[in-house]
Amino acid sequence: MSVLGARMRAIPTWQVTLGAALLGLGFLIAAQLASEGPRIRYTSLERTPLVETALDLQDQQESLKDQVLLVRGEIQALEAAGNGGTAVTRALNDELQQARLAAGLIPLRGPGIVFDLTDSSVPIPNDANEADYLVSGQDVLTVVEELWLAGAEAVAVNGERVTVATAVVDIGGSVLVNSAYLAPPYRVSAIGPDTMYDRLLASTGFVDFIRGRQETFGIGVSYAILDEVELPAYAGTATLRYGRPDASPSPSAAPTPAAP
Repeated sequence: MSVLGARMRAIPTWQVTLGAALLGLGFLIAAQLASEGPRIRYTSLERTPLVETALDLQDQQESLKDQVLLVRGEIQALEAAGNGGTAVTRALNDELQQARLAAGLIPLRGPGIVFDLTDSSVPIPNDANEADYLVSGQDVLTVVEELWLAGAEAVAVNGERVTVATAVVDIGGSVLVNSAYLAPPYRVSAIGPDTMYDRLLASTGFVDFIRGRQETFGIGVSYAILDEVELPAYAGTATLRYGRPDASPSPSAAPTPAAP
């Protein structure tokens, strides 16, 4: 016993401390490894069902998209065929068709007038502004506005249907109509009554345009009155970002008429 005690006393204190620390570290590592195994196995077991669920949802979404497109096509086919089951449905279809016509979403044909606007071919004086001798967006816009005032029902510029959301803007050497960049010459086509040209000649704005642009700067303005003019449908989007329709008042909210 005395020999063992002497040996114990012979071991330095730092070695005892180091041995205890290493023993504790080994215990912690063993505990960590023991807990890591189940966690990894749990994660691996859970991932496969999640992937399979995601794939199933994706297949369902694709199937729903196909169904939506199929139903939309059936609705359009029914609208085109005029298959209204009741008088109310037929009336709603008629109103929808009129709304599409007013929005320019349907191609049209009918009697009308066509204007061609071309750049000037006269010599440009040295001290003159060259832009004055080129057809501008303002020129195109003036003709469009005058045609509306003369009774046009539909207008297009170089095949771009003019709607309530259409802007005509100068962009460099071209004119931007809707989202299309148009190059000269510019053809403004309109469908309307056969009195449109007579109304244009009676319009002060149109006469001033001819005098100011054609006679002064040589801008070419030619026209043709046709029995049939074809206008394409508006190809852009008609989505409103900020506006929304007012809520219709409920029948119960209608005021009661006063007794006589």
